[in-house]
Amino acid sequence: MKKHIPNLLTCLNLFSGCIAVLMALQGNIQVVTICVFASGIFDFFDGMVARLLHVKSPIGKELDSLADMVSFGFLPGTIMFTLLTKVFPDGSLLPYLGYIITVFSALRLAKFNLDERQTSDFIGLNTPMNTFYVLSLPYIADKYPQLVLNPIVLLVSILLTSYLLVSEIRLFSMKFSSMDWKTNKFRFIFLILTLILFVVGQFMALPIILVLYFLLSALHFNKKNDLV
Repeated sequence: MKKHIPNLLTCLNLFSGCIAVLMALQGNIQVVTICVFASGIFDFFDGMVARLLHVKSPIGKELDSLADMVSFGFLPGTIMFTLLTKVFPDGSLLPYLGYIITVFSALRLAKFNLDERQTSDFIGLNTPMNTFYVLSLPYIADKYPQLVLNPIVLLVSILLTSYLLVSEIRLFSMKFSSMDWKTNKFRFIFLILTLILFVVGQFMALPIILVLYFLLSALHFNKKNDLV
């Protein structure tokens, strides 16, 4: 029975992602947010539980990517699509450019499955982090529409995040092999600053958190290279 527990968590990730997509099309960003956080939690714990129970399997790995494709690939593309419909006239095909993010998310997930360099850290922006960034845009647009509901801003955001998804930029993962401060200093700093920023700015802080992630990852790997 225990071998099915990780796959159940992965399926819950997928289920939450499906609901989030439908809610995004209906403009219910609050429910989308709940579902994204649920998918993120299920995605984090399915692999952890599989390792703890020693039941890692090839089907689990494939199922995880399929679930992530919906929750962290199709969903951010759909959110971007809905934002673009607000800045382009009815009947325009340009809002469909939001799904470029979905295409590059698929490429990102395919690369991750084959890239043996990404066993403990990431090369390129991971899809959950990208999804949280895209999720922040409707919240920012609600308070500062001029900053987000601009075709140039949205199209540049699509191109930039799509590039980052398949880039060769190294980023640390949040998998802790130990709780040692020296080894995980930048991970701890990232968690602490993320908590502070989110409490202060909530979803408005997510773009800043994303930039912080890149900066601390650069520092982390520079220090790691210096020790080699």
